[in-house]
Amino acid sequence: MILAFSGNRFLVEEAAREALSARGLHLRDLPRISGEDVTPQVLEPLLAPGLFGEAAALVDLEGVRPDKALLDVLATPGALVVVLDPLGAAGRVKHYQQHGQHQAVPSPSKTGEVTGWVMARAKAMRLKLEQGAALYLAEVFGPDLAGIAAELNKLAYLDTPLSAEAVRTVVGRERPGDSFAMLAAATAGQPTEALGELRRLLGSGEDPFKLMGAVVWQYSLVARSVALLAAFGRLSEGEAAQRLGVKPYPARKALEVARRLSEAKIGAHLKRILEADLAMKRGLDASAVLERLLVQLSL
Repeated sequence: MILAFSGNRFLVEEAAREALSARGLHLRDLPRISGEDVTPQVLEPLLAPGLFGEAAALVDLEGVRPDKALLDVLATPGALVVVLDPLGAAGRVKHYQQHGQHQAVPSPSKTGEVTGWVMARAKAMRLKLEQGAALYLAEVFGPDLAGIAAELNKLAYLDTPLSAEAVRTVVGRERPGDSFAMLAAATAGQPTEALGELRRLLGSGEDPFKLMGAVVWQYSLVARSVALLAAFGRLSEGEAAQRLGVKPYPARKALEVARRLSEAKIGAHLKRILEADLAMKRGLDASAVLERLLVQLSL
């Protein structure tokens, strides 16, 4: 019988552990086969009938492309095969369902999705976690759900409402900087927020010259978005993405900034960006140049 699990890697392992526990088994007690060892030749002896009850094994398909021969071995009658298949391709899922059970677990990756997962897990743990704290964890850890789960386990010892500030104190990590947020804050007249994003980006090891390249690219999208808004009036995110030739996310961010700016303001900002770019190429302190540019864009 196959017990297969697909989705986020951490949640797949967790779901498999719970399913085996319900059967009186422990995940750690099963022989684990992964990587280059996932072959019919390796699995067949492990799944052969034995004198001490049902044969069982855990097969990790991450990074493996199983062929028909391997899938047939996974369905060996009289054996329990726990399959960890994070990708869970449709054809394989159908095979798992024909020869056992398949469970799809969530696979949150975007910040909003991870935030929702954090809130749901905190509720299940009866933690008094505020939305802002969940967002902070999602921004700091991204799709690393194992890291978030470990922090929630620590927070469970605190019998107080868990605000973003309280959680930040326990976790002790800064959320990563966001170049889009940096530019948006600067053009919205919020230099403190913009400089904070810059500090986080530089602190995480971002190269100042690459950041300048990102500013140039993002602002070119903003300038083109201003022109599109002037020509067509209201513009949806999808229409902007198509006309700009980019994905919806950068198109949306560019539109958010463009709606606050006039063509005259854009011209002045582009001049300052060009001056900053030349200053960096002439050898001036790159971090200081970026800081000055953000302040200028916020005026």
